[in-house]
Amino acid sequence: MDFRILGPLEAHAAAGPLPLGGAKPRALLALLLLNANQVVSSNRLIEELWGEQPPDTATTALQGHVSALRKLLEPGRARGEPNRVLLTRPPGYLLQIEPEQLDLRRFERLRSTAREAFGAGDVPGAQAKLEQALSLWRGGPLADLVYEPFAQTEIARLEELRLGALEERIEADLALGCHSELIGELEALTAEHPLRERFLAQLMLALYRAGRQAEALEAHRESRRALVGELGIEPGRELQELERAILTQDPSLDLASPGSGSGSGSAEAAEADEADEPPSRGIFVGRELELAELVTGIDDAFAGRGRLFLLAGEPGLGKSRLAEEVVANGRARGARVLIGRCWEAGGAPPY
Repeated sequence: MDFRILGPLEAHAAAGPLPLGGAKPRALLALLLLNANQVVSSNRLIEELWGEQPPDTATTALQGHVSALRKLLEPGRARGEPNRVLLTRPPGYLLQIEPEQLDLRRFERLRSTAREAFGAGDVPGAQAKLEQALSLWRGGPLADLVYEPFAQTEIARLEELRLGALEERIEADLALGCHSELIGELEALTAEHPLRERFLAQLMLALYRAGRQAEALEAHRESRRALVGELGIEPGRELQELERAILTQDPSLDLASPGSGSGSGSAEAAEADEADEPPSRGIFVGRELELAELVTGIDDAFAGRGRLFLLAGEPGLGKSRLAEEVVANGRARGARVLIGRCWEAGGAPPY
């Protein structure tokens, strides 16, 4: 059995799609799928399906819909044989399925695999997994239940997952040099999601790398006018720094060349270094003072004077991105870079 919620609700058996019936049976199945392998109480199901003032017949109607859904999902079950898919579990019901039977879980697995590939420096592999994950989407999530009150929050959550994966796929495309091909798609995305600044940053970078610097700056100006005029706020720091980097034609915006080994050491060692290097995040702007100090440390190392630095700060501050830039600087100058990681479980010593 295959269940699909990344688009209109569908259920497929070996023989083909199942007839799910009207609005209430479909809504019931959607609720159970969104809470797959968890008990959903009868009271909650009734409230979600009929609202805060359900009819007196709601309990009987719910039992009827559950019975019909059981026959649909287990057509070969003999009379008196225990249910294997839609189970009665006090205080309600439980839909028991394997994770791979639901398209949402397959999407999440592929996205997680893509992130692991990014972490290993395998950008083409990450891009391929994200493409595969996004291909599971057949339209808006639960598109046929969009007016059901219970579905509103879930639809927004699922759509956010899709947009996040799309941003990650575009990031991979940019890292692979597909900037020219991305411009049309990104123009449509920024028009559809004008407040989503990451799409705008990606569009600006794609335009800049395609030799369209003036258009990249104009895209930023138009977005700023909209933000200031409608919301009274300035664009975020990343966009402001990106604009300054484009104005100064900062080399950090250029497409990183494919990694290669340094002048010393074997090809195998160089490949091992490449595998351990964190993936490029594309844009690097800001932190000029910190980067300059770290590069001075590299100069000292080449001169035979070893240095030790500690990057500290709150999560999300950009420590890893700064470290990536230092790694790239060192490799570009012929340094052999070694990367170690500490055990993250309990008992690990500081630093």
